[in-house]
Amino acid sequence: MRYHTPNSFEDAARLAAQAQGVVRFLAGGTDVLVQLRTGGVTPDDLIDIKHIPGVHDITQTPEGGWRIVAAVSGAEMGEHAALRGDWPGVVEAMELVGSTQVQGRATLAGNLCNASPAADSVPALVAAGAVASVLGPDGAREVAVAEIPAGPGATTLAKGETSAAITLPPREAGGAGA
Repeated sequence: MRYHTPNSFEDAARLAAQAQGVVRFLAGGTDVLVQLRTGGVTPDDLIDIKHIPGVHDITQTPEGGWRIVAAVSGAEMGEHAALRGDWPGVVEAMELVGSTQVQGRATLAGNLCNASPAADSVPALVAAGAVASVLGPDGAREVAVAEIPAGPGATTLAKGETSAAITLPPREAGGAGA
């Protein structure tokens, strides 16, 4: 297995494009590391994106939505008062993922890309109309979160693609979450 620590998402996409065989991205690692330890997946290339500058950012978009970059943990989301105020249902859904220790590592993007049928945050993202910024060997594209899950353990993402960030739209006037 080759272990890579790219300095940008563009470098990560280049590494994925050059890879032969199984590629996995590592941000929080709660699923990937378990798969490695149990022999469920042995990637030829493991691309660790958690050291890319800005990968832990939660920022408000100019339109008033929220951009949550790939390595933001569930715990970080829970501590962000403004995000919790706008999208309490999404934050609460991420807080349902595992124990307190797991929430310190588990990421929203990882919960989506792992395609577990028990991915607690995905229904909330779909209901919110969230969009994933997908990056891979063929470049970047925006995809509605609802279009990514394809079944248990399967996504519509192409080989070497991952979600670099998830964007929640601005809340509509009078909108609420649960």
